[in-house]
Amino acid sequence: MRIARFSHQDSIRFGIVDDDELVVLAGDPMFAGYDTTGERVPLADAALLAPVIPRSKIVAVGRNYRDHAAEFGNEAPAEPLLFFKPNTSVIGPGDTIVRPVQSQQTDFEGELAVVIGRIAKNVPADRALEYVFGYTIANDATARDLQRSDGQWARAKGFDTFCPLGPAIETDYDVAGKTLTTRVNGEVRQQAPLTDMVHSVADVIAYACAAFTLLPGDVILTGTPAGVGPFVAGDVVEVEITGLGILRNPVRDA
Repeated sequence: MRIARFSHQDSIRFGIVDDDELVVLAGDPMFAGYDTTGERVPLADAALLAPVIPRSKIVAVGRNYRDHAAEFGNEAPAEPLLFFKPNTSVIGPGDTIVRPVQSQQTDFEGELAVVIGRIAKNVPADRALEYVFGYTIANDATARDLQRSDGQWARAKGFDTFCPLGPAIETDYDVAGKTLTTRVNGEVRQQAPLTDMVHSVADVIAYACAAFTLLPGDVILTGTPAGVGPFVAGDVVEVEITGLGILRNPVRDA
């Protein structure tokens, strides 16, 4: 099932994507279930929004593809390397990524995003997927020069607009056989199977919730493959994942 969060006639609602229509839900399905209102909205008449605004946190995994770790001269870590992005960094499909004046190099990082659906604490890896509400696409935008100069990643990863999410959440998804592709102005920059992740989705969830409680609506970014690089004002960045669609965002300077 594909769930979208959308704006229509000055209201924000949730719907099930059904071909070229949205079956309107009575509330947020993560908390209110899948009761419908009986309304249908044409997709063409709706503005898709970020499918989830994390109520608590965005947990991201660094260097979770060996080739990406290697392109920066690093080894893939033996355990997941975690960091946080603030929920104020989230924007939706079609929204503009704003390059901050503090940075001279902003990079794209296409990623699979996992949306947590249940409170998770000390969950073993073999049960971790039971706590997933669904999957979507992310761009872990990064001020690369600030990441280097700061020595830690909070500012470089945390600017407003630096976490595009969308276009929708797929609740029934398997990473096997799926590919991530990132394009800038139509040119392919990243392409890799999701199974190239060093630490699986289940392992990352188990590792994270052993340290801190994961709450419904929390988002986990699972890492990016090799090929990351800069984007500038006027570019359009697209991240496509098989079965999840395309997350497309234009870029401008602040």
